[in-house]
Amino acid sequence: MDIAQMESIIKEMTLDEKISQLMQLAGNFYYGLAGEITGPFAEMGISENVINNSGSVLGVSGAEDVIKIQKEYLKNNRHGIPLVFMADVVHGYKTIFPIPLAIGCSWDMELAEKSAEVAAREASVSGVHVTFAPMVDLVRDPRWGRVLETTGEDPYLNSLFAKAFVRGFQGNDLTNDLERVAACVKHFAAYGAPEGGRDYNTVNMSERQLRESYLPAYKAALDEGCEMVMTSFNTIDGIPATGNKWLMRDVLRNEWGFEGVLISDWGSVKEMIPHGVAEDEAEAALKAIHAGVDLEMMTPCYVHELKSLVENREVQEALIDEAVLRILKLKSKLGLFENPYRGADVQKEKKVILSEDHRTVSRKLAEKSCVLLKNENVLPLDANQKIALIGPLAQSGDLLGAWSWKGQIENTVHLYDAMKLKTPNLTVAKGSDIEEITEDQITEAIKTAENSDVVVLAVGEYASMSGEACCRSDIHLPKAQLELISHIKKLNKPLVVVLFNGRPLDLHGVLDEADAVLEAWFPGTEGAAAVSNILFGEVNPSGKLTMSFPYSVGQIPIYYNSFNTGRPFNEFSPDHYVSKYLDIPNEALLPFGFGLSYTNFYYSEMNLSSECMTTENPIEISINVKNTGKFTGDETVQLYVRDLAGDVVRPVKELKDFQKVRLEAGETKKVTFILKEEQLRYYHSNLEFESDKGSFEIYVGTNSVEVLTSKFHLLKEDSKI
Repeated sequence: MDIAQMESIIKEMTLDEKISQLMQLAGNFYYGLAGEITGPFAEMGISENVINNSGSVLGVSGAEDVIKIQKEYLKNNRHGIPLVFMADVVHGYKTIFPIPLAIGCSWDMELAEKSAEVAAREASVSGVHVTFAPMVDLVRDPRWGRVLETTGEDPYLNSLFAKAFVRGFQGNDLTNDLERVAACVKHFAAYGAPEGGRDYNTVNMSERQLRESYLPAYKAALDEGCEMVMTSFNTIDGIPATGNKWLMRDVLRNEWGFEGVLISDWGSVKEMIPHGVAEDEAEAALKAIHAGVDLEMMTPCYVHELKSLVENREVQEALIDEAVLRILKLKSKLGLFENPYRGADVQKEKKVILSEDHRTVSRKLAEKSCVLLKNENVLPLDANQKIALIGPLAQSGDLLGAWSWKGQIENTVHLYDAMKLKTPNLTVAKGSDIEEITEDQITEAIKTAENSDVVVLAVGEYASMSGEACCRSDIHLPKAQLELISHIKKLNKPLVVVLFNGRPLDLHGVLDEADAVLEAWFPGTEGAAAVSNILFGEVNPSGKLTMSFPYSVGQIPIYYNSFNTGRPFNEFSPDHYVSKYLDIPNEALLPFGFGLSYTNFYYSEMNLSSECMTTENPIEISINVKNTGKFTGDETVQLYVRDLAGDVVRPVKELKDFQKVRLEAGETKKVTFILKEEQLRYYHSNLEFESDKGSFEIYVGTNSVEVLTSKFHLLKEDSKI
């Protein structure tokens, strides 16, 4: 359908019908199997007429239900405008992949893209047209529950993943490729920086920091063609994002040129009332429509108030027309006017969902996402050893994590079952529950461990302990499991800890007690199989942290690309009056970019092609990386830069590039980077995006701390060194 046809439909629509198109309702308004309208609409003051003209529905899937609902809906819509079905397909549909924070630790854009492609294939055949993903919020606070949905604390890396996910979800031809879905980047903007790490809380930062650290990943998703944007719950400069005209109109629409659909998060239009910027639903609707919000999710401010606002000339009807047009354009791009049942296929659904090919992708990504945090010659395990597997997650399918909407625990591989395929010499005990431990459990665990050569402890969180509205001030492993670790440690057996969790934890009582620690995160449907492959050495772990692990919650927020102070701490300086803690280190327990392997990598002979860079002449950085161990391994070589004297204070390090290399035992490879002047640009005090002439430090290494260093100078115009 072309623009002229859509505009013709809009002219034929009544104002009530147009406003209804701006309403998104949950699936329980369309009672599933028969498409019968029922239930909660009376509580919200939603009329049957609104439901018959509502533009979209969220949270419905399954080819049979979607087809029935769409058929029933089209009977009642006099313009033949189909519903668009949207859902939270965040890290998989039925085949669940590792949580996005774990995917970030893979540093693997190809597999990240593939995971989104598989998720889109399963979702689309089940009738979903739009996914509320990717979530690209930059996060520096592991107390925040939704940290699991992000890919980490670095704007450059987050931007790369944002692009990869959008490519995977949408493909190259959204109209004709029925196995893809439209993507909706979220949460715009800076949702990942709430005060106190508490969900929905205030965000307060300068525009310069917003542009430099938080906006790049959203922009990257849009540059890749992302069709939709979701507003965030938080404030920006004291104004809730959903009613923030500067953010949505000036930046998103005018500056960035975004022409797609802007949707509120669940209830966030009406939430402007408790925020204290709207007196009632009418003022909330007024501010949201002026800010450019096209779709209101699950509150009725638009359908209750927009008509009166138009009649009172407080809102121009043209604003509503442009919102409806954007929604119709999306439906047209998805091909819904020609095929309102786009992709939904009951028979194909049975073959596609949880196929072996999809499970294989899930397992491979989980293998790449696990991060080896410690290993004192305990791993890999020998199948001939007597192995005791102990812990509340040893025989659990609760490995999917939050936002695994359609994932089912019964389809999830258990760690015990996966390890049992590798060795007959495996015994198991529960040891404790997630948050409780009994004397009988301790006794059984000790007896099981005593009869083994090595103990593997499978510990961590319930999936419900992280995710939306699951913020925590104490991010230790639960006390019951710390007690279990302590009891097993006393046996003086080699001790391996496998962590299943949704956030960086304070690992005191774990990292110091265990001989080896593998961070598996919530690894998804095939995650336990991936962990087993790593434990037995069939896969050499290669994951690298994309979020710092704090030494203590008192350090938070803690992140690698922080600013220096005028009185920086130096451990070799006796000066008392410097920026430091008296009781803990300044540094993270485990830094950004950290991750071990079963082999070792040695960095040497770092060389720069020149000591001077110009706008026209980049510099080449080369370094030799040697595998000095006994195993073939994958290493992520990381390049960081520091601007030593900027217009404003610059981070102590910024990731600018990385390369993944595979090295056989004893092999050496030269890794080469090209660093350009444009990579040195940042937002100055006047918000101009440019670079500084002068001196820079360059760092190349295995993580953000263990690096080799060199210097170069950027020359601009007639500047001299």
